[in-house]
Amino acid sequence: MQKVIVYRKVDPRVLDYLRTTCEVIYFEELDESTYPEFMSHLKDAEALLGSALKIDEETLDKSPKLKVISNISVGYDNLDLDLLTKRNIIATNTPSILNETVADAVFGVLLSAARRIPELDAYVKQGNWDSMIGEELFGTDVYGKVIGIVGMGGVGKAIATRAKFGFGMEILYHNRSRDEEIESTYNAQYCSFQDLLKRSDFVCNMVPLSEETKSMYGASEFKLMKQNAIFVNGSRGAVVDEDALVEALKNKVIAGAGLDVYKQEPVKVDHPLLKLANVVTTPHIGSATVETRFKMGMLAADSVLQVLRGETPTNALNILTSRDAITNE
Repeated sequence: MQKVIVYRKVDPRVLDYLRTTCEVIYFEELDESTYPEFMSHLKDAEALLGSALKIDEETLDKSPKLKVISNISVGYDNLDLDLLTKRNIIATNTPSILNETVADAVFGVLLSAARRIPELDAYVKQGNWDSMIGEELFGTDVYGKVIGIVGMGGVGKAIATRAKFGFGMEILYHNRSRDEEIESTYNAQYCSFQDLLKRSDFVCNMVPLSEETKSMYGASEFKLMKQNAIFVNGSRGAVVDEDALVEALKNKVIAGAGLDVYKQEPVKVDHPLLKLANVVTTPHIGSATVETRFKMGMLAADSVLQVLRGETPTNALNILTSRDAITNE
């Protein structure tokens, strides 16, 4: 039987599905105790299924039979597609299937930051609510405000749907290219990155991580934003200079932030961002619902089985040049 290594916790039904035709080696997570065993299985593995693990030359050198790496995520910054293509290895991800769920989470973080919900929840639970609250605890309106979405992919569009049709917001967007359908559907306005920062009440970042987007939000970008603006990040932590964000929040350059992602995850408990009352922090929960994670796992498993049958999955991230390359023969 063909060997598949799963190196992330998945729904047991996903493992059962793979086991109908494959030998499955399963690691709920990779750490110092499990990594050596994981590496020892690479010599026979024809497929890897997981996420976040940086796939480098050393890993591939130990994986002579590898045909496919299936990421259980939309992001694939852990994969070098050029390198995988040279090695005749197909890479896949799980696009689209999580758009609505991630948009729910991102918009929830936005609302929580605007209305200071976590802060005020703690205020009540700590017994501090003994009279009518004063303006020092007031939040800011969301309905009718201006939201700037940077990265108008599938999740960005789902966020725009909630913003426009649920909250009557004005939509600004910045993307690699203009999209007339987006502008028609949401009455959205395409603008430069700098113009979006200046005009938005809420700046919502949804760009993938790349060399071009790394640390794209720094001190100068936060200074362009309105003083009462709220910054929301639901894509990748490394697109933000976190030190600059801390300073912007401490010095009231911007009013607040809602963060689901961080440069280092899990974020360390002594990180300065966690000490600030005007920051809402969640532990990378974007797609973290039972239903969506199951669907993501099944899509990733389907991709693996398609490649092992010699087929090209529709969600392949790289295109190999021959049938022999697909089957890695």
